[in-house]
Amino acid sequence: MNNLVVLPLLLPLITGVIAILFFRNIRIQRIVSVIGTLLTAAASTVLITQVADSGVQTLNMGGWAPPYGIVLVADMVSALLVVAASIIALACLLYAFRSINQEREEHHFYVFFHFLIAGVNGSFLTGDMFNLFVCFELMLISSYALIVLGGTERQLRETIKYVLINIVSSALFVASIGFLYSITGTLNMADLSNRIAEVGQSGVVTLIAVLFLIVFSIKAGLFLFFWLSGSYAAPPAVVTALFAGLLTKVGLYAIVRTFTLIFYHDPDFFNALIGWMAGATMILGVIGAISYRDVNKILVYNVVAGVGFVAFGMAAASRQALEGLLFYMLHDMLIKTLLFLLGGALIAVAGTSKLENMGGLLQRYPLLGWMFFISALALAGIPPFSGFPGKLLLFEGGLQAGLYGLTGIAVLSSLLMLYSVLRIFIQAFWGEPPAGIVRRPYAVNGLLIPAGILFIFIIVMGLGAEGMFQLTSRAGDILLHPNIYIDAVLKE
Repeated sequence: MNNLVVLPLLLPLITGVIAILFFRNIRIQRIVSVIGTLLTAAASTVLITQVADSGVQTLNMGGWAPPYGIVLVADMVSALLVVAASIIALACLLYAFRSINQEREEHHFYVFFHFLIAGVNGSFLTGDMFNLFVCFELMLISSYALIVLGGTERQLRETIKYVLINIVSSALFVASIGFLYSITGTLNMADLSNRIAEVGQSGVVTLIAVLFLIVFSIKAGLFLFFWLSGSYAAPPAVVTALFAGLLTKVGLYAIVRTFTLIFYHDPDFFNALIGWMAGATMILGVIGAISYRDVNKILVYNVVAGVGFVAFGMAAASRQALEGLLFYMLHDMLIKTLLFLLGGALIAVAGTSKLENMGGLLQRYPLLGWMFFISALALAGIPPFSGFPGKLLLFEGGLQAGLYGLTGIAVLSSLLMLYSVLRIFIQAFWGEPPAGIVRRPYAVNGLLIPAGILFIFIIVMGLGAEGMFQLTSRAGDILLHPNIYIDAVLKE
């Protein structure tokens, strides 16, 4: 057992609790938040080095051996995602210092921020289905507060929709867990894999698996994304960036983990179903991205299209596809967060999110413009940036699996994603500003420093792809060979 496994979950919880105690002192809340986030990032980094050196790390909570107690599991899949989440948390926290108004800070923004990170990391690390539900709810309840802070009419309207959708999906999640427990007698993920193999792939098991797929698809925005575009476009840029980088990825992680560890015994049906959902999500996502002329809407629909790419890797399910899925998911977490942070800075300097009211910003804000341009190239997978290696593996995996149509959709979607984001660059930064619009000077450098953290990682991931391949290859082994995970958890 390794007690370090709990720290990425425990440290944000402790940080949030300390922030509550100093709710009247914003300065102390900021200091505590930075220290807690840095410690979480450090613990995540040490954890992934231990996983790389010694294999899967586990912690039996309360000393109860699995499958009877709750177990936390850090394999290469979850460790990579926790490190990415820690980087995103640090960048968003520093961005919030320069962009969140005092009213939101006084109403416990930092408290809910850290509780959300705790829920995200807990979802990645848990080895128990009910504990996954608990971490989901911690994350979602925190997101309810973050999305409503500020209280504009639009935020309140979108919050109601967001809360209702997630309450319904959470109720379905609990019901699915109950059905699963009734036929297996366990909720430990490793033990569930063995029990499902003993029960066999009956109609009841298939129905339960479909219920889980529906639940996680709603959380991830996979095909069932009707709620996402409005809800993600309503709150401030830093909150949207946090949601885009983390919340949908937790739902995707749950799909990947569930259908490679628990319901992997009959892959043909589920891979085909996920493939159809992935294709529809990519198509509808890019249609939305090229249809709107609003910065927030364009970026939100690019989030949807990115969800389809990850699901495409699940549909192909070959080694290259799964490795590409993990590489692309890490890239997508960072690039979507970065684009929303840069988009927030763009809206701040332009005073509007409408493209028709922008123009000529490159002369005044060249660093913002060229960072946005390079990020657009990275989003589309143009070498040598971080999007290229993951997409290349996904395309190769799709072709090897015979998914020619789905691979074609993915290639076309990549080009349209590039077009949609380059259109922002061309219309906002190029040309002349619209007549009659006078813009006040805006000190944007304070927003670009935290965005620069993610920008550097995007470049490093692309140039250092060979080193990343070593990590994603080991993570791919876990997904391809669930016995590695099962043996590490059920040691006896």
